[in-house]
Amino acid sequence: MDKIIYKIVPMELWQEARSLGVFKGAPIDLKDGYIHFSTAAQAVDTARLHFAGETGLMLVAVDALVFGDSLKWEPSRGGDLFPHLFADLPLDAVLWERPLPVGPDGLHVFPDLFAKDVN
Repeated sequence: MDKIIYKIVPMELWQEARSLGVFKGAPIDLKDGYIHFSTAAQAVDTARLHFAGETGLMLVAVDALVFGDSLKWEPSRGGDLFPHLFADLPLDAVLWERPLPVGPDGLHVFPDLFAKDVN
């Protein structure tokens, strides 16, 4: 499975996580009982389908290898396997974080670091 996974998260929730030293999840994560992530191949569609036109977001790259059995790969959209973390996200697992702005076309503009991870 992928070594790097991604979380799209509202900036205010991410700032709260930074102050706590851990990310416990967005409302949808708390409701579902796990933190939703995407692979590099899935993240652009995740942004388009679930965060269309939403501003004030962060893209967070996470080391998937640190979670062991807490990270499960489960079928979701179109049968693709998506990474789901059944634990809190400790910030020391974060590789990088960047704003995820909306471009003039209404789509999110992914950072250059993301393009390097995709290739």
